[in-house]
Amino acid sequence: MGVVVIVLAAGYGVAAGLLLPRAAYRLSVDPGDPWRENCPQGHRLRGWLGPARCRPPRAEPAGSGRSHASGAVPVSGPAHTDEPADASRRSHASGRGHAYGPRAVLPALVSGAVCALIAAAVGVRPEAAAYAGLAPLLVLLALVDRAVHRLPDVLTLPLAAGAAALLGIAALLPGSAGSWRLALLGGGALGAAYLVLHLVNPAGMGFGDVKLALSLGVALGWYGWGVWASGAFLGLLYGALYGLALLLRGSATRDQGFAFGPFMAAGALTGVLLGGFGA
Repeated sequence: MGVVVIVLAAGYGVAAGLLLPRAAYRLSVDPGDPWRENCPQGHRLRGWLGPARCRPPRAEPAGSGRSHASGAVPVSGPAHTDEPADASRRSHASGRGHAYGPRAVLPALVSGAVCALIAAAVGVRPEAAAYAGLAPLLVLLALVDRAVHRLPDVLTLPLAAGAAALLGIAALLPGSAGSWRLALLGGGALGAAYLVLHLVNPAGMGFGDVKLALSLGVALGWYGWGVWASGAFLGLLYGALYGLALLLRGSATRDQGFAFGPFMAAGALTGVLLGGFGA
């Protein structure tokens, strides 16, 4: 039964990871900018989930009556692209699709591995579905944070609400091994701790990290304060070691920031795995 659960969780993670690249590309914008509506060549993106690949519209047939003079927008003109105009026109003429944004392989592998690890550690207990179900959203947050050093509210706030709601449902089911009350307290405590860090050093700790800490604290608090402390500490430790490595390599300065969200998530995942095995 355990092997079946692990395989199913891994399959779910891979399938969900394959749907992340388009959302990661659309959300990877600077604060204040609207979500991306077009690919780098200016083609309209359809939907939020799926691979980061689009197929340009078919070329207008000869004699269709449309002309630039009539106010129609030419489909061959690139928008916000590094490719020359003639390359974009060739792409339209040939009808070939083109890729943009992150590749689907890495998110699928990471999401599948995370879900499999959660299933192996937590087993068939109800909270496993909550943790594995939300894991792809953390992978999406990591992709966006690495791209633009930003954790958008449209991801962090639903993640916090989803973690609280799903673990609340798990607490009502037989076989659960955690406490929903401690999960809620853990979310508030970790969010407050990161809020203090943000107020002390706003340049080093963004407010998006504070909102991400809410959901991670809920996930860690489920298994008690020991797991909560371990996951919170490991997230800070992973980030500090990465920053130190950058300094030693000379590829960063003391004042240069980096995406901290992935390390917070990695620390929380480690804590959840320890809590799952311990339970």
